[in-house]
Amino acid sequence: MSRSAAARSHVAGTPGHAPKNALFAGSDAGAEHWAVIASLIESCKFLGVEPHGYLADVISRIVDGHAHSRLDDLLPWSYPLMPQLQVVA
Repeated sequence: MSRSAAARSHVAGTPGHAPKNALFAGSDAGAEHWAVIASLIESCKFLGVEPHGYLADVISRIVDGHAHSRLDDLLPWSYPLMPQLQVVA
């Protein structure tokens, strides 16, 4: 998903997630991190992957020692091809 597609989806209207919220990231690095998370969430929505479950599963996999050589497996477009997401409490 391109940045412009993600930006358009924000403008389309999710309350509290307008592009201006990036202005309150606190620093340039904070804004970059915000942009990465926003892009992942919008990519999930675009691909039909549930964002909360996706992020919870990815974080669990990283904590559990997912191989660095297989990071592409954790990207949103890899999820429709993967088995059911792990249930994370």
